[in-house]
Amino acid sequence: MIQTVPICPSADGESHIPEVTSDQFSEIVNHIEERPTRANRNPSPSVDDTHNASRAQYIVLLAGISEVELIDGTMKCLYPGDVLIAQDSIGHGHITRGIGEEFRVSLTVPMGKV
Repeated sequence: MIQTVPICPSADGESHIPEVTSDQFSEIVNHIEERPTRANRNPSPSVDDTHNASRAQYIVLLAGISEVELIDGTMKCLYPGDVLIAQDSIGHGHITRGIGEEFRVSLTVPMGKV
């Protein structure tokens, strides 16, 4: 089952992962910005320490396994086909890890205003 994992900032400066229904995702996905889409290839195992999203974007994992951790300890594993909705360009951000030995391949698509 493909999962959609949004990371959103809140007023307290923390990043959170709210639940998103398929109907809500259908509405969110209508907000693609007309800017370049990037393909990324990163080695595993790896750790990208605490950071913020460089822009609001969809990250579609195409290969490998990625783990996202928030400051409160919440963790989510993403597998090929899963979509991370990275909107935490402010606040404490998140940690991203490459799990296993396979390269992580992802597609980042800029997100417009929701």
